Amino acid sequence: MMRRESADLVLSASWIIPVEPAGSILEGHAIAIRDGTIAALGPAAEIDSGHAPKERVHLDGHALVPGFVNAHTHAAMTLFRGLADDLPLDAWLAEHIWPAEARFVDAAFVGAGTRLAVAEMLRGGTTCFNDMYFFPDVVGEVARPAGMRAVLGLIVLEVPTVWAPDRASYFARGLEVHDAFRGDDLVATALAPHAPYTVGDEAFERIRGLSESLDLPVHVHLHETEHEIEEAVRETGERPLARLDRLGLVNPRLAAVHMTHLLAEEIDKLAARGASVLHCPESNLKLASGVCPVPRLVAAGVNVALGTDGAASNNDLDMLGEMRTAALLGKLEARDATANPAERMLRMATLGGARSLGLGNRIGSLVPGKSADAAAIDLRGPDTQPVYDAVSQIVYAATRSHVREVWVAGRRVVRDGVLETLDAEEAVREAGEWRARIR
Repeated sequence: MMRRESADLVLSASWIIPVEPAGSILEGHAIAIRDGTIAALGPAAEIDSGHAPKERVHLDGHALVPGFVNAHTHAAMTLFRGLADDLPLDAWLAEHIWPAEARFVDAAFVGAGTRLAVAEMLRGGTTCFNDMYFFPDVVGEVARPAGMRAVLGLIVLEVPTVWAPDRASYFARGLEVHDAFRGDDLVATALAPHAPYTVGDEAFERIRGLSESLDLPVHVHLHETEHEIEEAVRETGERPLARLDRLGLVNPRLAAVHMTHLLAEEIDKLAARGASVLHCPESNLKLASGVCPVPRLVAAGVNVALGTDGAASNNDLDMLGEMRTAALLGKLEARDATANPAERMLRMATLGGARSLGLGNRIGSLVPGKSADAAAIDLRGPDTQPVYDAVSQIVYAATRSHVREVWVAGRRVVRDGVLETLDAEEAVREAGEWRARIR
């Protein structure tokens, strides 16, 4: 008699979309999970006969995908959602967001905003987010008990803020956060200089050294607007990417956000150096910042990930919506209906994000040995039927309301659309209290 392997959970679904290998859509398959890790993936009959699980879950009419990786956001800014809409970036920041941050942001604000963001993201199938905001320690302390994976941005600026009074303090406090979460199963860190126009060469040089010695990503806004580039050339004689390249930062650890204005030779440089681009299409559209040339980046071999940016400029943290927008925008930008196909969008929202954060060996695809981070999308309704291609249906027809079940490291965090690890009603109540203060 064949020995059956132990398992904590066996998941089966009408469609399993592992992302690796590219283009795979598996029907009649199942995943065995042990100790938070995918132990096996194969035909359901084979998995059932070879494993003795504590729990079995069959998701009829659902597609099981890797949990989404929101590669760029400012989670706590959910509390500024809708505060200053329909404005260009410069006015939005200088006249509204920065003054509001100076007046209201503190540890309590970040805690409440992050709880609201985590509730929103988990319910939408996002299992990991890459954050850049003040009080990253608080972000980690909210995400961890909620069972959500987070990469905390260790922010660096040249101006005093509520988080740090000077450059040295940004580095000191950031390294304290890094040490506090070192080795954590769910929470990692990244160096997060805000942008070339807010961070000087000396700080960037130290960031390069820390990135190399600690093997940390460098998460930075770059080439967000044409105005940013023009001002950089006028003041320094260099385009921002050229400046970072001179400082040794254009390498496989660079996670460059936005990149809406790129020359052909800059795309080639990003590809040659192994850097990643974090594409935030809806925020770029709303602020009229420009269009990231995703089809050209991908053709050159650049790893591209998807992010929502913050809810203050989007105004949601919806990765399914972001995939659809990215697909349609890329087709228009390339003037090619075959550009940015659905399979590529799902890859950008999962494995592309994981790789940009140095987590590609742990998350981003449903393969044995990786963490069991997964989302089940219900395709049984009239708005998602009939299903000819499950990936196309997810990208072009499904919405985050179709996400019914979510697991992070094998732990169920959403059951039938309801959060298991965080009180959504309490998060909404807190948000209402902050709205009354800010308004």
